Amino acid sequence: MEFSIEYLLLIPVGFVAGFINTIAGGGTLLTLPTLIFLGLPASVANGTNRIAIFVQTLTAVKGFKSKGISTYPFSLYLGISSFLGSFIGAKLAVDISGETFNRILAIIMIMVLIAIMIKPSSKLLEIPERLTGKYLFWVIIIFFFLGIYGGFINAGIGFLMLLILPYLNGLSLLKSNATKVFVVAVYTIGAVIVFAFENKINYPLAFILTIGNATGAWVGSRWSVKKDDKVIKLFLIITVSSLAVKLWFF
Repeated sequence: MEFSIEYLLLIPVGFVAGFINTIAGGGTLLTLPTLIFLGLPASVANGTNRIAIFVQTLTAVKGFKSKGISTYPFSLYLGISSFLGSFIGAKLAVDISGETFNRILAIIMIMVLIAIMIKPSSKLLEIPERLTGKYLFWVIIIFFFLGIYGGFINAGIGFLMLLILPYLNGLSLLKSNATKVFVVAVYTIGAVIVFAFENKINYPLAFILTIGNATGAWVGSRWSVKKDDKVIKLFLIITVSSLAVKLWFF
């Protein structure tokens, strides 16, 4: 393919996407439209985006780990479960249009926003981390289905993870973010395999986008460690509100 100066737009877009994906989620809703604007079919844009997401999440994992934030092996169990689900979702994504699904996602995001804004009870705030037993069992099942969704389109999945992990497993938003990026890195491998097999990846554009995504993820992972949960929560509310509007109306 011939190089166009427009392709360099992917670097700043990727940076912003990598940053907000690491802090909250929704970066895919920036990168997918940009890739389509540059002339890629929707399915190829979806597959191309996965390369950048994979490198971005690996970078974020390293950034969190460098600050001592990790939930291993809990995150590995969730990663394996979602990895298995991602094959199903990615296979569906190759042929299915996402227009109707985007509106469904907008509704889900508003529901997540409402849940985030509702102040939890003091009893809920005092729950300890619950990473074993029945809590581990149920979250593994839930993350299998999240893997299906992540394999399909990935957009906004971080919001769902940041709702489930604190309320079900008692993780702080910071630890939930660290778990989220690890899980996404693992299940994205499954999605990449499917998209690559179906020849739905534009590798030159994936490389350019990856530069921005990885840089944004590194900055985001280290920035979030310095902030408390209130700041991350505020960022989450602002991001999910704006992206839900974008999904529904544009």
